[in-house]
Amino acid sequence: MVLHTNQGSVYASKAFNELLPMYNIQHSMSRAGTPTDNAAMESINGWIKTELSVDFHLEDKTDVPKSVARYVQFFNEERPAYSLGYLTPRQYREQYGAVQT
Repeated sequence: MVLHTNQGSVYASKAFNELLPMYNIQHSMSRAGTPTDNAAMESINGWIKTELSVDFHLEDKTDVPKSVARYVQFFNEERPAYSLGYLTPRQYREQYGAVQT
């Protein structure tokens, strides 16, 4: 798993980065001075937070790992995306993935 973050002090801290290998997480950071790198990440984080609390009724922090796993499946297989012509990411990949560019 890859965790992509900005270069904020929390994400750059030694304590935070020492935790990641314990969970088999590779850390990726946006480039310095390029806030546009952060836009997509902030957008998806906002969707996840909103949809987990509203649609998935996440109420307890102990539910987070299961809820995130369910959300990832939902996002990839059930949630149509406007930018993909109202296909899910899985449908889009199946329909267009074999096309060579």
